[in-house]
Amino acid sequence: MSTIIELAIVLGIMVLVHEFGHFAVAKLCGVRVEVFSIGFGKRLFGFRRGDTDYRLSLLPLGGFVKMAGDVPGEAPSGDPGEFNAHPRWQRVLIALAGPVANFILAFLLMTGVSMLHNEVEEFHDAPAQTDYVPLNTPVARTGIHSGDLIVHYATIENPTWDQVVIRSMLNLNQTVPFSYIHDGKRVDTTLFVESKNGAENFSPDKLGLIPRMQSTPVQVAELESNMPAARAGLQPKDQIATIDGLSLHSVPALLAYLQDQAGKPVDLSILRSGSQPLPIKITPELAKSSDGTDRYRLGFLPVQPPVKVEKLPLGKAMAASYTVNMKYATLIVEVLKGMFTRHVSVRSLSGPIGIGQQVHQAVEMPGWMPIISLMAYISINLGIFNLLPFPVLDGGMITMLGIEGAMRRDINQDIKERLMQVAIVCILIFGVLVIFNDLSKLSIFSKLKP
Repeated sequence: MSTIIELAIVLGIMVLVHEFGHFAVAKLCGVRVEVFSIGFGKRLFGFRRGDTDYRLSLLPLGGFVKMAGDVPGEAPSGDPGEFNAHPRWQRVLIALAGPVANFILAFLLMTGVSMLHNEVEEFHDAPAQTDYVPLNTPVARTGIHSGDLIVHYATIENPTWDQVVIRSMLNLNQTVPFSYIHDGKRVDTTLFVESKNGAENFSPDKLGLIPRMQSTPVQVAELESNMPAARAGLQPKDQIATIDGLSLHSVPALLAYLQDQAGKPVDLSILRSGSQPLPIKITPELAKSSDGTDRYRLGFLPVQPPVKVEKLPLGKAMAASYTVNMKYATLIVEVLKGMFTRHVSVRSLSGPIGIGQQVHQAVEMPGWMPIISLMAYISINLGIFNLLPFPVLDGGMITMLGIEGAMRRDINQDIKERLMQVAIVCILIFGVLVIFNDLSKLSIFSKLKP
């Protein structure tokens, strides 16, 4: 129930802002707006001002704007206040206003975050240096070693770890150019971005891409009772300088090494305040990890990798917001392009159930950054999706108006109506497909898979 409420609030804000964009520009252009509704369905209460009924409706999932004369298949009546009675350039502006409102919302959200509390783990924007390369992974087969620097990945020269992850998601089950520096020499090769179980089960560490998250060793924050680390005498604030002589700098790297050793005893060199390096021999134990899978573990909670926390002035916050939102927009456009070229699977899309899960996870995370960032991403997603040149969507209306402008006459009303009917059927089929994808990813269904 909490997930449903969170999803209703987030999507409600996104759609409401979108519809307000249409509403505001329609009013400026002199189009008569008959209804501006918060929510859908039965009217609960509201008030009328001028020609517009401002109402609150039963289903709080966004809202809608009803403009005079904006009815598919209905011929213009000659009323100057109708939508279709206005010049095409004004109708284009009204159609553009919804997506633009979503882009503005995303920009304002990320600007606010950057001004108040811009928190990012440092390694995301750092050069893509490996920490540990697990055995028998696609990355290991390229010959790269722990500590090597990735200098080319897919289409990106000198990528950050953030760019590596994004390009991996865009090239699942594809071969990409891959270059790294080993012992001072550049090695140019290729990497097959393997994902046997689809986009929803992909993670870079399964591929063998484990980033060096910090320059310092992994530090113990808290010990789990009845686990090897506690029994071996590790203490909070201990640092794991080496494991079997290897210097690792992240928990994912440490876990990957333990899986490769398959439960064999390992030798730790522990740095403890006020003492010399302390050797400890410890045998990992197969236990539940944070993702619910059984993995060889030592049994402690780590100090998290360092983060950058900044309070940027307005100008720099706006620049940071623009950069982040352009990154989001580029990713969305490339995913859409990849779907049409069969480069990206439709299964990578999320519908209301998948979005609801992401919203709930973001709300559960500490701080405002995760949910605000997700809201910005969803807002841009909504804006771009509505700009697609498909009837029913804003982009379809803009395309139709552009064609009519080039022809210098209106398209036959019957043709418009048929296109609208086909478009509605396609949208419904697409919606069913996306919801089916969501359902197939739920644990209750995934357990049925062999």
